Amino acid sequence: MIKAGIIGVGHLGKIHLKLLNESKHFELIGYHDLNKFEELNNFVFFKNIEHLIASSDAIFICTNTPYHYKYAQICLDLNKHIFIEKPITCNINDAKKLVNLSSKNKMKIQVGHVERFNAAFQCIKNEIKKPKFIECHRLAEFNPRGNDVSVVLDLMIHDIDIVLSLIKSKPKVINANAVCVINDTPDICNARVEFESGEVANFTASRISQKNMRKSRFFQSNAYISVDFLNKKTEVVKIRDYDEKNPYSLVIENSKGLKKEIFYENPTINENNAIQDEHDSFAKSINLDKEPEVSASDGYNALKLANQIIERL
Repeated sequence: MIKAGIIGVGHLGKIHLKLLNESKHFELIGYHDLNKFEELNNFVFFKNIEHLIASSDAIFICTNTPYHYKYAQICLDLNKHIFIEKPITCNINDAKKLVNLSSKNKMKIQVGHVERFNAAFQCIKNEIKKPKFIECHRLAEFNPRGNDVSVVLDLMIHDIDIVLSLIKSKPKVINANAVCVINDTPDICNARVEFESGEVANFTASRISQKNMRKSRFFQSNAYISVDFLNKKTEVVKIRDYDEKNPYSLVIENSKGLKKEIFYENPTINENNAIQDEHDSFAKSINLDKEPEVSASDGYNALKLANQIIERL
């Protein structure tokens, strides 16, 4: 069992606390939080953060983003593996330092881009091959939590990470616009990113929407793939050459007489707890000495593109 401690038990921290307590891979040692000095449901509170870190093999950092780098650096200096909620840090310089420090000390960093473990994405990700255009919408009703950073770092970065996990190319052209409605940082943002390999991704994020939506659409030469991260649904529309032997197929024909068949698929989705799967993946990377599924470099790359978008606002 991997001895684990948590720093920060706000909304997400409490979820991690509960799941770590039930984990088959981690032994929960306790938690530290600057604003909570009592034990939560019999979980052990460490007033001294150094004692918590020293007693653990891995630390889960679930504080507000501005504190991520401070605590991550302390943990890595003491040779502790870390799970760090997204975004990895506030700025790319600090993120790069963590990437280098984890490599130097041979410690694992996994970043909490939880949508990678969403059941809808997991069941369909291998079908997404060479998408030419991607459309991402992430809309949320207003919630005071997370407003210490721009909506780009709060919400859009989830979709940025998903796209970068599929497109292994550098951004070439970035255009963006945003509106500050209730906060000093942008609450609504739209960004269009063109990659060197030709793909285009369009991102829209809002944290003052009247409804919640977390949906991405992937367009490629032979298919249209829709992933509903919120409702955990997928839809695949595929196109193939017309086969006269199939009289009941849906057929489209262009002006030149070229016929194509359209058929639909709704892949089976295996229900899961995405955060629990994050934990299992993190434990596996530690036990097998493997690169985490969402590595520090992944967190750095997502933050870098997010900051490039913010710079253009």
